[in-house]
Amino acid sequence: MLQKWIKSRRQPKSEEKLPNQFLNEFQGLQQLEQSTQKRFELSEQHFYPCLYDKTSTTAFDRHYVYHTAWAVRTVKKINPAKHIDVSSSLYFSALLSAFIPVEFYDYRPANLQLDNLRSGKADLLALPFESGSVSSLSCMHTIEHIGLARYGDPLDYDGDLKAIQELKRVLSPGGSLLFVVPLGNENVICFNAHRIYSKAHVLELFADFELKEFSLIPEHEEDGGLVENPTDDLLQKQFYGCGCFWFLKK
Repeated sequence: MLQKWIKSRRQPKSEEKLPNQFLNEFQGLQQLEQSTQKRFELSEQHFYPCLYDKTSTTAFDRHYVYHTAWAVRTVKKINPAKHIDVSSSLYFSALLSAFIPVEFYDYRPANLQLDNLRSGKADLLALPFESGSVSSLSCMHTIEHIGLARYGDPLDYDGDLKAIQELKRVLSPGGSLLFVVPLGNENVICFNAHRIYSKAHVLELFADFELKEFSLIPEHEEDGGLVENPTDDLLQKQFYGCGCFWFLKK
């Protein structure tokens, strides 16, 4: 059973010794079980090999940990009566709903059930809100996918522009928009995964909005975690960083 699982993972040669270590540790735990009160069923039929977790540090997705942390802190500053999120990370809406009512919408609605959180279906190209009706809004790590067919949506080179116009339409005057996209030193489409934007291009797209706050999540750990007001030199180093923009509608 274990050998079949190992083959399915197609482990590189450098990791061929790991299965033996796994079996030795399993036998070691069996021996320890004999010297204490048996409380669990411990057998090969319940093998669930986790062979890559013995690392010196805990790895994490820099974009998704840092940008959701930034967003929760920012909405706390705004302190709206209600926040609406469109297709961002579910972790963000779930955590934020602990202290602010949240409505989460996605083309593929999530069956997420928590107090203070409502989950519904919405098309980012035709949001179900009246114009100027939303005071606190977020759309993070989402716009870059629109129109690339990655999630079954139709091809549309300008799909991101159309989605941005919808966000602008529904936001109320003086309202806040948290907008997060991949950020680099040039505009690139990595088909069919995502677009990468330059900071200058994002600011051009939101030229009619006020930039309240900007932070960068550099692609390289040594350049920092969440960098507020990054230098131009740091921005130029990026191919696939992450830009966190807090915009206000004029």
